[in-house]
Amino acid sequence: MRRIETIAEGVTLYLGDCREILPTLTRHDATVTDPPYGINAARDRKSQKHGWRDYAAPGWDLERPPSDLIKLILGSAKHTIVWGGNYFTDSLPPSSKWLSWDKGQTDFSLADFELAWCSFDGAARRIMLPRSVALQDGKEHPTQKPIEVMRWCIDKLPDGCRTILDPFMGSGTTGVAAVNLGLGFTGIEMVPEYFEIAKRRIEAALAAPDMFSAPAKPAIKQEAFEL
Repeated sequence: MRRIETIAEGVTLYLGDCREILPTLTRHDATVTDPPYGINAARDRKSQKHGWRDYAAPGWDLERPPSDLIKLILGSAKHTIVWGGNYFTDSLPPSSKWLSWDKGQTDFSLADFELAWCSFDGAARRIMLPRSVALQDGKEHPTQKPIEVMRWCIDKLPDGCRTILDPFMGSGTTGVAAVNLGLGFTGIEMVPEYFEIAKRRIEAALAAPDMFSAPAKPAIKQEAFEL
């Protein structure tokens, strides 16, 4: 059953399948998302050597989104940033604009850096940020990006982007970054456990005091209904 929760002015979260929800939404200024890569990143991780832990819904990353869903995502907004774009090069148009998160650690069991494909042109850019920063955010998803990385990513969008969409919301980091920047946000997540985590994290970000003269955050309100 789909669920819709509006937790602030211009901030709405959907529990459900983005293939069903995206066609019902108006076009956003930008889609910023981190879809499953199809590399089984959520497999059970029993080793304590690297600080691994078990997460909810371990089967969500068994397959990457098909090309028709990638096409639907590209049509959902004027501008698009897709993290893990190197896994979807057969479904994405060529682009000169790539973003890179350098994790500041080599030969780790996971990737040394991650790449994001951009639908708009420009010079490639990199942010250097240790992966341990993600843990400081309270990591609750196996592929959760640090909030600082997602803020930096949103800042790289063309001017005038006021509404951000994430069809693979996960634990809600894109939403946290968006509301911290005073932007509207729409998130979609099909795993109930992660939906609840994302809702909690975004609500906490909305309630936190603005820092460093950030733009005003959306006004908090609560509306929820099921379809």
